[in-house]
This record gives sequence, C-alpha cells and structure tokens, in this order.
Amino acid sequence: MCEIPTNVVLIEEFLEIFDGVSIGSNDLTQLCLGLDRDNSRISHIGDERNPAIKRMIRKVIKVCNEKGKYCGICGQAPSDFPDFAEFLVKEGIKSISLNPDTAIKTILFLNGLDDIVVADKNRALLDPRG
Repeated sequence: MCEIPTNVVLIEEFLEIFDGVSIGSNDLTQLCLGLDRDNSRISHIGDERNPAIKRMIRKVIKVCNEKGKYCGICGQAPSDFPDFAEFLVKEGIKSISLNPDTAIKTILFLNGLDDIVVADKNRALLDPRG
C-alpha cells in the first residue's frame, strides 16, 4: 500500500523491492492534509482532489509506469467524483476500485471520454467485461 507520505517521497526506492503499489487515497489524504476524516466538522475539507494530493498520486503513477510496475488505487474518491476517476485514467493508473453502486455509472462515464484523453493502454481498464 502507498498510503503514507513517506511512500510517495521514496516511491523509487520502494519499487526496487515491490512489484507495484496500491494507492490508499483515503489515508494518504488524511495524513498529508493533517485531518481526521472521521470528524464530521472538518472531513469535508479532506478531499483527494486537493492539488497536493493529486500531485502526489500523479508522481506515484508516473514512476510506476516508468518502471513497468503495477499501480492501482483503492479509496472512496473515484466512486464519488467522476472527475477524479478521469484524472486517474489520464495519468495511466492500471486499476481503480469502485463502490458497487457506482461501478457501472463510472465505467460508462470513463468509456465516454475522448480517445485522445484516454491512452490506449488504459482501454482494457474501462472494459466492463474484464
């Protein structure tokens, strides 16, 4: 799992040991922004679409792809925010976990993206048949 800031900062070193990573976006966001996501008074400001979080996720995906390593993501954001799922696909993520109640809607949304936006290498990710 890549869910603490240290994993992002040292991603190159971690990939010398591991075959790839799954980004834990909920924990990564909480730890980077210094927020308690279970505190309803402030949880609304802990959003994976924060520019700092997106920059960290972009770095992990980029390095994994450059090294030919797997990179997926688990967390709530792709299910809640179609624009975040689009960001992940544009960056070249290999897999996205989705809530069952949003999976079909999100896959259809991503399949509707222009081929220029979605690299051919990610076309299989968007195939609901697997």
